[in-house]
Amino acid sequence: MKNTIFALKKDSPKYKQIYEQFKLWIEGGDILPDEQLPPIRQLADSLHVSRNTTLTAYEQLVAEGYIRGEGRKGYFANELEPLLPQETFISHKEKKNKPTAPALINFRAGAVDQTHFPLKVWRRIANQVLTLPESFRYGEPFGEIGLREQISKYLLQSRGVKVEANAIIVGSSTQQMLIHLGHILKDDFSSVTVEDPGYDGAREAFQFHRFTIETLPVYETGADFSQLEQMNSQLIYVTPSHHSPYGVSMPIQQRQTLIHWADKMQGYIIEDDYDSEFRYTQQPFPALASIDSAKVIYLGNFSKSFLPGIRLSYMVLPQPLLNRYKNQFLHFEATTSLLSQLTMAKFMEEGEWSRHIKRMRLVYKRKMQHLVAALKEQLAENISIIGEQSGLYILVKVHLKRSEEWLIQQASSYGVTVYPTSLYFIKNNTDEPMVKLGFSNLSYDEIKLGVELLKKAWL
Repeated sequence: MKNTIFALKKDSPKYKQIYEQFKLWIEGGDILPDEQLPPIRQLADSLHVSRNTTLTAYEQLVAEGYIRGEGRKGYFANELEPLLPQETFISHKEKKNKPTAPALINFRAGAVDQTHFPLKVWRRIANQVLTLPESFRYGEPFGEIGLREQISKYLLQSRGVKVEANAIIVGSSTQQMLIHLGHILKDDFSSVTVEDPGYDGAREAFQFHRFTIETLPVYETGADFSQLEQMNSQLIYVTPSHHSPYGVSMPIQQRQTLIHWADKMQGYIIEDDYDSEFRYTQQPFPALASIDSAKVIYLGNFSKSFLPGIRLSYMVLPQPLLNRYKNQFLHFEATTSLLSQLTMAKFMEEGEWSRHIKRMRLVYKRKMQHLVAALKEQLAENISIIGEQSGLYILVKVHLKRSEEWLIQQASSYGVTVYPTSLYFIKNNTDEPMVKLGFSNLSYDEIKLGVELLKKAWL
């Protein structure tokens, strides 16, 4: 395929249209394995677009494994393995009766809005970073000081947390931070209280170190602290600004109760502030760590609010734990990319981070409103919507006397991917099934189509 031309529409980014067209050709067999694609310059001239536009499309195809670059030779199509049928939640009989349709709409919660990603700015800064001498060495074990200083300023401004840059540890993910943290906590603590329902990844990290798990019940209206004093644990893991998965925020009275509890028990609160930037009804709540930094271990990340693949998280440790942590891991290499850290530090220093968050808060608010309006219009009294005030997903409780498995499979048979919530629950199960719908990487049209297909699938 040396020459190609097709019409580009005005209502969608050009690089995305090029990417999608070549993806269709490769999946459909119109471009054969090992067949060479048009050179970037030639394709750009044929389609009357810039070279950067075609390069971005090719880079996306490379990233997803559809094509490969072979140096100066150019780009070539890869061979695709046939997809295996989905096994999850489907019996042999159900698979025969209800074949799964090709996925059209994916309500995945772990994605971000690609069309609003500041690609040019990020690429410019990344290119600048590659000219710096510090880019050509191994990174600091606890994170680059420039990034930690920027995080320190950001936490004070946006979350009310006063912290020295030296008290911040930079890592690759929340789970990785919790596993390292658990290594220094397990000598003094044998159990931890977690929210039920709650983030399953945190639970897995604690169980990795064989902590005994106690549970704090959480409902759509908030957490139940009535049994807190009877628990044996001196550690508690919470998501107070945006509970995972219910989305409810912890009021100041409960925050103060937790601080008093930690002081009385001589323990610690592990505060996971994973997506506090996206609150749509009021300003983001101050962090627990802003009330008492001596009793709170604060966790934050750039994955939910910026880019999942960047794998940048951070942790703020009280002084006694900080000293132990640094002594324990002083001779270990950094767990995240030096280049990503330097680029993010410069990105924040230039004010681009604040601009990005402000812009995306409005983008996601409108998408949230669009999704909620579509659900209410199409499914009305058959559902309840939970968590529409903040975050990048909602929960939909379905009043149809159907199982979670049935809802997921029915949606899949109409080409819609929705996600279970049962994995978040330990004992505090709900009376009706709920599914999780993310919206961040979907367009308005895709959201509308997805909800219309859900109506056909479920009603």
